[in-house]
Amino acid sequence: MVSTQAAAPSERAYIGPMIVIGVLFFIFGFFTWLNGPLITFVKLAFQLPDTYAFLVPFAFYISYFVFSLPASALLRRIGMKKGMALGLFVMALGAFVFAEFATRREFAGALSGLFAIGAGLSLLQTASNPYVSILGPIESAAQRMSFMGICNKLAGITAPILIGALVLHGIGDLDAQVTAAAPAARAGLLNAFAAKIHTPYLVMAGVLVLLGIWVLRSGLPEIKPSGANDEHAIGHSGRSIFSFPHLWLGVLCLFLYVGAEVMAGDAIGTYGAGFGLPLDQTKFFTSFTLGAMLVGYVAGLVLIPRFVSQQRYLAVSAVLGVLFALGALVTTGYLSVGFVAALGFANAMMWPAIFPLAIKGLGRHTEAGSALLVMGICGGALIPQAFVHLKEVIDFQLAFAVLMVPCYLYILFYGMRGHRIGQHGAA
Repeated sequence: MVSTQAAAPSERAYIGPMIVIGVLFFIFGFFTWLNGPLITFVKLAFQLPDTYAFLVPFAFYISYFVFSLPASALLRRIGMKKGMALGLFVMALGAFVFAEFATRREFAGALSGLFAIGAGLSLLQTASNPYVSILGPIESAAQRMSFMGICNKLAGITAPILIGALVLHGIGDLDAQVTAAAPAARAGLLNAFAAKIHTPYLVMAGVLVLLGIWVLRSGLPEIKPSGANDEHAIGHSGRSIFSFPHLWLGVLCLFLYVGAEVMAGDAIGTYGAGFGLPLDQTKFFTSFTLGAMLVGYVAGLVLIPRFVSQQRYLAVSAVLGVLFALGALVTTGYLSVGFVAALGFANAMMWPAIFPLAIKGLGRHTEAGSALLVMGICGGALIPQAFVHLKEVIDFQLAFAVLMVPCYLYILFYGMRGHRIGQHGAA
């Protein structure tokens, strides 16, 4: 059993830190799940095809690959608390940059803002995920992570609805007007539409700055990961991070999971549009996926670890993912979209299970291992890119299934076997 007593606070002391981190996970969710509506936004505002519009999640998620290891090194120098605050300030800068360039309809500049937001989030994720995992016993980490997931997905449900109401309201009619308008009138319509994004993102930038100040002034305690996640209990000397195969298998698992999650959440609007469903409906589809994820998190909070282990729940979730992906393939229209949204339920407990299983027993390598796992979030950049290009040459439903089913099969392998490889005597 992994020792969690060396540095983790007592169970009663969890409450305050959990509230602070819960607020941060709400922020993660709000910005992460704006990408789906933003794909719809940039397609119209910048008059882009799907292949270019999907650069929105690419720019956002690829920043995790670029910045996670530097974030780990920075956190070792300044600590988790200051690192979280810095992440919020970087996100605020990115939100400001996105607002300015999106309003001017300069696509490259807007993408740079999203890249900066992702950079700030990579710092936050690299600090907060291991923090939650080792705040208490590692065996119940998925339960704590499921609470964070509820905060995350409540934000994820709210974000598309809010942006849909403030920015994308009447987008179907506007699309028809833009198509029929003369060039000069078209430019005026698109400029006015793009300007709608400015105020919401400036407000978000201001909120992020205030939250950063709040985190700095909070009583959030520092936890030393190497003391709270001792590798000696599972038979490793810890001389090299390469002596933990379950970590490296977990990085690939998280890569595939995040890709599948983004496909179900951000690509669902494009998926629905493949059936000819109206824009005024597809703009809300991300919220349906996030609603299903919220239900999944509540189920995980109740069931783990009292009734089922986090690794067993991960395996069951992967089986559901395969079944729902195949269900989407063999149906059409709203029913097929419903199966895609149902993937949210299957996905819900995957991150909370994969992350603690992958960092279990890393000891002094916990920060570096966490950074490698956060780098795996770039799956959200690459797998949707594969989808948007693949659907240009084969049917979009088949392209979706060809990518999703193998992802879930590997996650099934990790939940049943992969997380135990190299852990002598581990459960």
